[in-house]
Amino acid sequence: MPTNAQQLAELRWKKFPVLDDGFVCLVDLMGDDQAVVQAARVSYGEGTRKVSDDRGLIRYLLRHRHTTPFEMAEVKLLVRVPMDCWRQWIRHRTANVNEYSTRYSLAIDATQTTPPDGWRTQAANNRQGSGEALDRAAGEKLSASEAEFQQRARELYEQRIEAGVAREQARKDLPLSTYTEAYWKVDLHNLLHFLALRMDSHAKWEISEYATTIGERIVAPMFPLVWEAFVDYRQQGMGLSRLECDVVARLMQRLAEAGRGRASEEDFLAAQDPTWADLKRCRERDECREKLRRLGILS
Repeated sequence: MPTNAQQLAELRWKKFPVLDDGFVCLVDLMGDDQAVVQAARVSYGEGTRKVSDDRGLIRYLLRHRHTTPFEMAEVKLLVRVPMDCWRQWIRHRTANVNEYSTRYSLAIDATQTTPPDGWRTQAANNRQGSGEALDRAAGEKLSASEAEFQQRARELYEQRIEAGVAREQARKDLPLSTYTEAYWKVDLHNLLHFLALRMDSHAKWEISEYATTIGERIVAPMFPLVWEAFVDYRQQGMGLSRLECDVVARLMQRLAEAGRGRASEEDFLAAQDPTWADLKRCRERDECREKLRRLGILS
């Protein structure tokens, strides 16, 4: 099994492709699983070493949201990402960032394109999300018009540059599909938070592709114990609020009295929290319903 130093040597500057012309690559790294353990044991004292192995300690820390030890490791990445996707990315204000400047350099001559089967409808129940895929015929027209627009926008930009227009002004009509590059340095705690949000099924597909690549291709091999715990407790785990715990209790009592093993939608509505009952649309109720289905309690 390769050591952490060997893994780092193999991964550093290796570009993992994302989308059609994007990538992520590891520039540098400070720390590993041991850095998290070491930081925790400084706080907890020598006694911890006798009762808990490294894996158990890391799992305890993540399970109980003791975040400080994870801040002792840092990851520096170089990413190439479309500007509209970068708008979401940069909202995570817990990292150090240095972005490619189109005031000093020519804009990167690459844009993210959408294949005919990649166009999505607006989600009916989520104002900021996507729904089903558009049909192929509509997608082909959209992709053709996209290609035409992107080419024309690039030509306009280059005409301005050739005419002597300042780069900071010539760039203003470039589309958000234009790729940018940036160094992104973040501690492990905040990186895991980024991954938890952006690898979620409700995240924008494009940024989810970046998050998945970072998580599976970089974090997993460099922090295997942390990654295992993250998958178990954050990515594939779930939490229940007080209201949801009460719903489960009422449902189980209802099922026990009826002698049934699984609840119906009628059962769920009867057991829902009273504050949800009069709401036509309630995201908290919807999320509770999905959790119960995942647990096999609700049909």
